[in-house]
Amino acid sequence: MSLQASAQWPDVQPPVADKKLYNRTIHGDTVADNYYWMIDYFKKGPDSDRVVSYLNAENSYLDQMMADTKQMQADLFTEMKARIKEKDESVPYFNNGYYYYTRTEDGKQYYKFCRKKGSLAAKEEVMLDIDEMAAGHSYYAVSGAEVSEDNHLLAYGVDEVSRRQYTIYIKNLVTGEIYKDRIANTEGDPVWASDNKTLFYTSKNPVTLLSEKINRHVLGADAAADVTVYEEKDKSNYIGLGKSKNNKWIFIASQATLSSEWRMIPSSTPTAGFKVFQPRMKEVLYSVTPLADRFLIRTNWDAKNFRLMECPLNQTESSHWKEVIPHRTDVLLQGLQEFKDFIVLSERKNGLTRLRIRNTKTAAEHDLDFGEAAYAAGMGYTPEYNSTVLRYNYTSLTTPASTYDYNMVAKTKKLMKQQEVVGGYNVADYVTERLYADAKDGTKIPISLVYKKGFEKNGRQPLLLYAYGSYGSSTDAAFSSTRLSLLNRGFAYAIAHIRGGQEMGRYWYEDGKMMKKKNTFTDFIDCAEHLIKNKYTSREHLYAQGGSAGGLLMGAVVNMAPQLWHGVIAQVPFVDVINTMLDESIPLTTNEFDEWGNPKNGDAYAYMKTYSPYENVEKKDYPAMLVTTGLHDSQVQYFEPAKWVAKLRATKTDHNVLLLHTNMEFGHGGASGRFDYLRDVALNYAFLFKLEGMGLK
Repeated sequence: MSLQASAQWPDVQPPVADKKLYNRTIHGDTVADNYYWMIDYFKKGPDSDRVVSYLNAENSYLDQMMADTKQMQADLFTEMKARIKEKDESVPYFNNGYYYYTRTEDGKQYYKFCRKKGSLAAKEEVMLDIDEMAAGHSYYAVSGAEVSEDNHLLAYGVDEVSRRQYTIYIKNLVTGEIYKDRIANTEGDPVWASDNKTLFYTSKNPVTLLSEKINRHVLGADAAADVTVYEEKDKSNYIGLGKSKNNKWIFIASQATLSSEWRMIPSSTPTAGFKVFQPRMKEVLYSVTPLADRFLIRTNWDAKNFRLMECPLNQTESSHWKEVIPHRTDVLLQGLQEFKDFIVLSERKNGLTRLRIRNTKTAAEHDLDFGEAAYAAGMGYTPEYNSTVLRYNYTSLTTPASTYDYNMVAKTKKLMKQQEVVGGYNVADYVTERLYADAKDGTKIPISLVYKKGFEKNGRQPLLLYAYGSYGSSTDAAFSSTRLSLLNRGFAYAIAHIRGGQEMGRYWYEDGKMMKKKNTFTDFIDCAEHLIKNKYTSREHLYAQGGSAGGLLMGAVVNMAPQLWHGVIAQVPFVDVINTMLDESIPLTTNEFDEWGNPKNGDAYAYMKTYSPYENVEKKDYPAMLVTTGLHDSQVQYFEPAKWVAKLRATKTDHNVLLLHTNMEFGHGGASGRFDYLRDVALNYAFLFKLEGMGLK
């Protein structure tokens, strides 16, 4: 990598978005919004064509501004793609007499879902050839592939638009026939009953995309006549369904941020009415795991960090719950997985996950030790209920993704597969650290950091700081082969484990949501200042990146501390918080009230208005920014980043570059192919390298 004096940008005028005044008045407060019209493509309004024209103009502007990086982007794409083992195979898992796995082929974007009966030496059955199925589609995703108990039928969901609206299909695995059954507008989550002809699925509202109903379908019937077995009336709840590992129960789960409710039937009686396990209780979350002779319940009832309880199979109300593992203020009980003779608990302490094995007969326990300062670990997919072997996954900032099988009786582990980095990778060439920044209120905020040996802490090195910080989603320190293209050119990469995530327990999440949301933003700023103070980088070489709710973070921190960042990448950013949360026709809005608040409430509105990025754009200097979105995004609609960029262009006082890239074919997660997404990564990296004055030499 060669260094140049500074980024050189062509003298091209950016698009100027039309202004069309719209006044929002609520709680006696009127706010002018000149770009509200950009919602029209989503609303199918009169300005739909003008929206598309504007987005295309922004894409053209980006292409012109980044024209001198085209070869760099192509070289980065080739470099990152070359690290991926193209012909590969997943570690097979055993379930109900078959070994299942996926495999990929040279040059192919997708995969084949396969199985072998009884032995890995048996003849391969290709159940789904996604490469073939996706031919001719710019986007193609398969979800929820579920085999019936008799092993003859496969139900699966297909999304061809990237709005997470799946059509369920059914395939006869004996004859290869795709049945005429078509179930549209679902979550792509089919669950078979034990009769091998009845399946349940989650139906979505076609406008808001909310999961509203659980329906029952019988093989060969018209989907329009499917019976609704449950309808969720509370629009703040998500619903879904699943089947227990022992195949005895089918569950419906309804959950909001603060409360949940489960229903169940024996899978052998699919026409039975679903029985409520425990009626929803205010601010109580619970989930259910069945064993042969009792139910286990993970709950935060009088237990902020959750505890484990149990009850008889025929007495499920909370009055019959008995404590198994008590609440601990320093340990978060994240989840559990059941086996015939064991349960495995996923716990989080000091920001790190540990797996705890418990013998259900003797209550004897032991932990799995991972031995690194910062890592990501979790239970893998082990569907066989009678197994004594746990599959788990492990990675760190320097350890490629690894799959282990752990014998819970012998207490021995076996590495089944580690991600191969084609072309070679030496873990000894890289250094990882765990740091702690002091937040404004004295809280210690963990930072995970990685760089290549030779990185000098002299304040002149480039560093990319990433975070998410919402919904209690923890961002653990995981390996990325694409990130090597940054590290090998002198960048350090850091993850700020800020509040709003759940890295340090449920308290960590609750201190970064609702009326404490601004802790998320100030934590990130404090982490950046800690890295600068300790000479890992400087303001001239510090970059920030976040996506979705992490894009909200980007929007907030460039308003609050614009001088800290040399460049910012905001991916599919949730930046128009108040307008989105006021519009219940927008997907996910009503599900989010317990995360952000409902702005129809005056206090919530006033607090949101203090941080919502779109509301707080001011006449001042902003850093260079690359903003990305997808026209078909179902999670954060395209108009949020589009409006934000338009307002920034019209308001900011600097001459720093501001770029908007809209993918006109994809949605929230980007491209569906296993290589196409690398083009987006290459654009991001080229943006950083250009700002840093680097060329690919």
